[in-house]
Amino acid sequence: MSSPVDLDRVTFIVLREMRRPMLALVGVYAITIFVMVFIPGPIIDGKTQYMSIFHAFYFMTYTATTTGFGEIPFAFSDAQRLWAIVCLYISVITWFYAIGSIIRLFQNTFFLRAVAEREFSKKVQRIPGNYFIICGFGTTGSVLARGLSDAGLAAVIIDEDEERIKALQLRNYRVPMPGLVADAGVPKHLLEAGIQRPNCKAIVAITNNEETNLKISALARFLNKDIQIITQSKSNVFEDSLSTLGGDVHIVDSFKIYARLLVASIYHPGIYTLNQWLVGDRSANLDDFVYSPKDHWIICGYGGMGQEINRFLSQKGIRTTVIDPKEDPGHLPVDKFIIGRATGKTLYAAGIQHAKGVLAATGDDGHNLGILLNSRSFNPEIFSVIRQNFHQNDVAFDAAEADMIMQPSLVTARRIMILLKAPLLKPFFKYLMDDSDSRREQLQQVIELLKSKIGKSNPRLTTIDFSEEKAKALVSCLNEGREVMLGDLLRDPRNRNQQLDLVTFIIRSGDYIQPLPSATYTIKENDQLLICGTEMAYRLFNSTLNNEYNLHYVRTGKFKPRSWLLQQYQNRQKAKVLTQN
Repeated sequence: MSSPVDLDRVTFIVLREMRRPMLALVGVYAITIFVMVFIPGPIIDGKTQYMSIFHAFYFMTYTATTTGFGEIPFAFSDAQRLWAIVCLYISVITWFYAIGSIIRLFQNTFFLRAVAEREFSKKVQRIPGNYFIICGFGTTGSVLARGLSDAGLAAVIIDEDEERIKALQLRNYRVPMPGLVADAGVPKHLLEAGIQRPNCKAIVAITNNEETNLKISALARFLNKDIQIITQSKSNVFEDSLSTLGGDVHIVDSFKIYARLLVASIYHPGIYTLNQWLVGDRSANLDDFVYSPKDHWIICGYGGMGQEINRFLSQKGIRTTVIDPKEDPGHLPVDKFIIGRATGKTLYAAGIQHAKGVLAATGDDGHNLGILLNSRSFNPEIFSVIRQNFHQNDVAFDAAEADMIMQPSLVTARRIMILLKAPLLKPFFKYLMDDSDSRREQLQQVIELLKSKIGKSNPRLTTIDFSEEKAKALVSCLNEGREVMLGDLLRDPRNRNQQLDLVTFIIRSGDYIQPLPSATYTIKENDQLLICGTEMAYRLFNSTLNNEYNLHYVRTGKFKPRSWLLQQYQNRQKAKVLTQN
């Protein structure tokens, strides 16, 4: 594997900048010491005394510090004193020159950058477990980093904005989150971030430039063909290019994601509410479903978000009216298109007084809030969906009390979090979205289980890998030929008669996927299980997977002896029983 960073660059810059000062100091000391050795000193007992090289070096050393220990090893002659004066002036001037060079070195942009890259690379190498690379630390990256930290997942961050990286260093994350001020589109910086390390599992490209995201994704695929790539893109052109990279690639478009969520709230309100609750939406409540209207919608703002939502609503046969200052591009079906800003006049012309839903989807938060006020003045009961572009406007949007609020950065960060820590959630939702009565009944059962086991606690959604690394005791038990059922693992290791506050969503064994697995499911090595529960339940579940004594207890109901003496005693008792039989 290629060296992740040129660690000799710091040394090279130091030697290049300090070469002349070092040569000047060495030259001055060499000349002054050489001359001092050959200058005759005082006559003692009829013999002229000379300084040794050691004494001359010692004298020059302590005079350089302005300490002044006197004349050694004997009183100087006038000639030695005269030369000492010359030495003092020359050495002081040389030291001023050297110190000035050191100060310039620590102000050198290239030196500071090289030191930062070196320290960053060392921090990355010290990350013990799996981690992810986040390219871009804007609003989306900040929300994502906080979510990863809360889930106990480490990440390294690359961003060109120095102020954002400084802000990163002030955050109180629970896991390592080293940051680097650099262009993530340069391969060297991806290598410094450890993209070729085996414990680097994914790279997330969420910069504000889609071309940069595409470049990062392409570089990542060349540097590591097995790494998972998640990138943000709203352009069909870029999406087509990204889809050809091969491997595990996910393209995240906040507008398409939200359009699907809005349609889900119309036809599958239980799925929508469950999704919002799992991703930590503060307004989500499992006791209160959101029922979006199935009839006339007015879409104010026909940019990326407006077009995507219009496309999804039109596919379902829902009537839409669009208001936008620009002309209708004509590539999507629209029942009525009004050119202009969404004011009271245009809203009235669009039929706001009889419409069922209004979408404020412009890129201006103030305009969106104004649309909401105008709509309610004509139709106080209208269902409202509003786009919030900037996180700083939370107070105003909370006060508006819209039925649904869409923050593009938050939607993107939540989808990426799901892809990183719970990729099995997508097939689980796909299974539940079937329109059959049995699926609706199963969805209701899942929601009731979550309410009873988790209640008001924050849900922890986690994917469990039954591998040697993540479930040491379980894999060891399986290798010994013993069967372990899923129901056993869900028992409380403190009291096996009680169940942990966990709900099993789906399990994957190779290419086989089993939604809502039963307690009798037999665990196999390398299976993946998606569970949701409380933090304490997860910790107890994890202790069962990695502690042979807890695992033995939940399987058999008996305590496995921990000491050598008790194990020997138990073996003898077993042998005695076998002999008697």
